[in-house]
Amino acid sequence: MPRVYYDHFDSPVGRLLLVLDGPGLRHVHFVRGRHALAIDPTWERGPGALHEARSQLQAYFAGRLRAFDLPLAPAGTEFQQRVWLELLRIPYGATASYGEIARRIGEPHAVRAVGAANAQNPLAIVIPCHRVVGSDGGLTGYGGGLAVKRFLLDHEQRHSPFALTP
Repeated sequence: MPRVYYDHFDSPVGRLLLVLDGPGLRHVHFVRGRHALAIDPTWERGPGALHEARSQLQAYFAGRLRAFDLPLAPAGTEFQQRVWLELLRIPYGATASYGEIARRIGEPHAVRAVGAANAQNPLAIVIPCHRVVGSDGGLTGYGGGLAVKRFLLDHEQRHSPFALTP
């Protein structure tokens, strides 16, 4: 069994817990979020192992990184994996509705299931579930809270190459 490493990252949206094992990054969780993740006693503190993930998160929050390039290994059902893969296709600075995601994965009636998969995303920010909005474009639930979701969307709009300049 591969070693599992964890570390914390203090971001502009709060402290994040990062977890990595042999195949890749398993978790990016808000320490104070709705879906807090407990540190397993078998995990090892591994700041060196998580250096690249922290570096890319720093670049993202500085507005210099628009797409993460990390080995990802989120655990989930086949349906969840399909949803999360589709979330990775939402461009930086853009949004998509739950219905759009359902249609894109070929399951147009699975809007609620897409919402549930989105809520179970174990790699917040890296797999951009914050880019998913309601059918009216309004903000809906987010594990880090709606204020964090608004911050992330506004941050990406400010740094998007397609942002309108005044």
